[in-house]
Order: sequence, then C-alpha cells, then structure tokens
Amino acid sequence: MLSMIGLVGGLLLLIVLTLRGMNLFISAPLCAVVVALCSGIPLFTGDVNFVAAYMDGFAGFVAAWFFMFLLGSMFGKFMEDTGAADSVAKWIIDRLGKKQAVLAVVLACAILTYGGVSVFVVAFSVYPMALSLFKDANLPRRFIPAALAFGSVTFTMTSAGSPEIQNWIPIKYLGTSPYAAWEVSLVVAIFMAVFGYWWLTKIINRAVAKGERFEAEEHDPVLRERTLPNPLASLVPLLVVLGLSFSFHEQLAQNALIVALLGGVIAIAIINYNYFYKPQLAISDATTGALVAIGNTAAVVGFGSIAKITPAFDTAVNAMTSLPGNELVGAAVAVSVIAGLTGSASGGQAIALPEVGPHYMNAGVNPEQLHRIVSISSGALDSLPHNGYVVTTIRAICKQSHKDAYPAVAAVTVAVPLIGLSLAIALFMLF
Repeated sequence: MLSMIGLVGGLLLLIVLTLRGMNLFISAPLCAVVVALCSGIPLFTGDVNFVAAYMDGFAGFVAAWFFMFLLGSMFGKFMEDTGAADSVAKWIIDRLGKKQAVLAVVLACAILTYGGVSVFVVAFSVYPMALSLFKDANLPRRFIPAALAFGSVTFTMTSAGSPEIQNWIPIKYLGTSPYAAWEVSLVVAIFMAVFGYWWLTKIINRAVAKGERFEAEEHDPVLRERTLPNPLASLVPLLVVLGLSFSFHEQLAQNALIVALLGGVIAIAIINYNYFYKPQLAISDATTGALVAIGNTAAVVGFGSIAKITPAFDTAVNAMTSLPGNELVGAAVAVSVIAGLTGSASGGQAIALPEVGPHYMNAGVNPEQLHRIVSISSGALDSLPHNGYVVTTIRAICKQSHKDAYPAVAAVTVAVPLIGLSLAIALFMLF
C-alpha cells in the first residue's frame, strides 16, 4: 500500500512541481526519491539502489536515441537557418491566407514532423512564423503552444510511416515495420486531424468572444528580411528522409532513422548551401537543443525507471494486463498509464514494451495491430504537464505559463489521441 501511495504521490508531485515551473532535471529525480523511499529502495547501497536505477534509465535512453535526437535537431536547425522551414510555412500560408492562422501553423508543423524533423525542433522552427500569424490575426498568443503541439505530436507523430521515434520503437520489440496497420492508422489520423482542429478553433474562438486578443511582449523574436529558397526544393530533404526510412527499415530497423536523418541533413546542406546564414551557430544550437530535448525526456524516463522497480508498478502492470475482454484494450491501457507515469511517449514505450510486448504476443495478438495501438496510446497520457516536450514548448519556446497554455494543449494532445485510440481499437475489433 505504501509503495502505491508513493508511486501515485510521486507522480502527482512531479506534475505539481512542473506546473509551478521547476526544472525537470531537478523535479524528476526529486520525485523519484519519494517513490524510492516509499517502496523501501535504498538510495546508495545494495544491488538495486536509487542512484544506479535512475541513471541506468537516464543513460540507457540517451545511449539508445542520442543520434536520432542529434541528427533530428541538426536537420531542423538547417531547415531553419537556410530559411527552408520558413519557405515551406510561407508557401502554406500564402495559399491559405492569414485569416487561417491556426490551420497554417498546424499544417506547417504536420509537414515538418512527418518529414522527419524532431517535434522539439519543429516547435522552435515554426514558432516565429506562428507568432507573426497570431499577431496579424489578433489571436491570443497563449494558444500558440496548442497549435504547435497539435500539428506535431498527435495525428503525425504516431501515424504509420512517420519517421518520429514514437512510431519506430515498437519495431525492435514486435518485429514489425513503421507502416504497421497503415489502413487503420490513416483513418484514425484523418479523424484526429479534423476533430482536433475543429475543437482547437472552437476553444480559441470562445476566448476571442470573451475579449482576449494578441498582446506583444518584449522577448518576441524579430523576423529578419531574407531571400527564401524555393519551397518545392525545400521539400526535397523531407522526401529524402521519408524515402530512406522506407528503403532501410527492414534491414536496419530503428537505426534506419539515423540513415534517413543523416541523408536529410546532407540533402539540405547541398540543395540550400547558398542560403545558409550562420551554419556554425546552427550546428552549435542544434547540439545544445538536442541535449536539452533528450535530457528533459531522459530525466522523466529516469523517474519511470524507479517506478518500474517498485512493487506498486508490478501490481499495476499485472492488473492492466489481466483486464478482461479484448487484449488490445489491455495493451492500450498499460502503455497509456506507463507513458503517463514517465511523461514521455518514447520513454513510456521503452519501459512498457519489454513488459507487455511478450505478454500480448504470446496471447496471439496481431503484432501489426499491437504496434499501432502501442504507438497511438503512447501519445495520449504522455502529454501530462511534466512531459518534456510540453514543458519545453510552453515555457522555453513560447514563454507562457502552464496555467494559461496547458488546458488547450491537454485538449488536443491528451483528449483527442484518447478518442483516436478508441476508434483504432474499434476498427481492429470490427475488421
């Protein structure tokens, strides 16, 4: 009982501290200590202790995904520095009009995310354009994080064919491909895109009707005048990433993403070479951004690693995998809860799949269906307030408070994926 109280209490404390603005590098291990002490896990001594378990989870995640984060960050920064990201975004905006500011931001994020740009980097790249659009449309700036997140971490991040790691982690454990169950994935992605966009615009329009407007702030970036590359040429590196990931996923599994992103980096360096502004600074910023992004995620994965060795975690997993009825429902619940505990879709999958993957595979569950359910379900409760992407996007990039920005973020990144997950399960049960 004390172990369960510590597990739930530690998670709630982590959420509260995050909402109050505490750094994840401090709050995650601090809350993990609470979980460890309540479960009788020694801090420093013994074969299983807090320091060793936390750092194993932290370092293990960094070791497994560092090159993906680094190359994804470099790819995004090169897209930003050469103006390719702005070119693609502007191309979309010119065809939609500035009155469709929200749709333009969502589409820009969706194209970049599905093209292989890290979701963290997409937020950095599209934010200046999003700010300009929201200013011109006179929309409340507190909804920019929701627009960025909706286009990045919902219908694109977990869909079949996506180069994002949330769609690739299951390959290692289930022996599938990134295109697993693409038919159902396509239906669910379209539903989430349409329904989520409708809901987001309704939330924003309600705020505008109450008198909320755009308010400028001192730290707002200034878009410099520059000649942008051809938008169609700027799409080529995105196609290179998708093409290489498709070509090598069977031979290299998740390592195909390294090849794909490296190919994208080289492609953009060649195609838009003359448009580089400050390439050395772009590389430096990309490195720093990759370390911050993977560090935030790994810090919460470390919390999940402590949770994983508690008696309460075993009890919870056993309860979830023993749910009566369809096995896909049990898998969805298990992955969703673990992703929520870790505050990370990728971290939650890395912890959950070794536990639940063999269980459901042995039960005869179709691996492609399981892959898609795991991927979609990991992208729902992971977006609780302590999620690394949520914290980075709201506070570091958009410089908003959780109090102002998170309710809309939760609507489109937690509620919408949960509804999409229910639709996916229903389709698999019917067909």
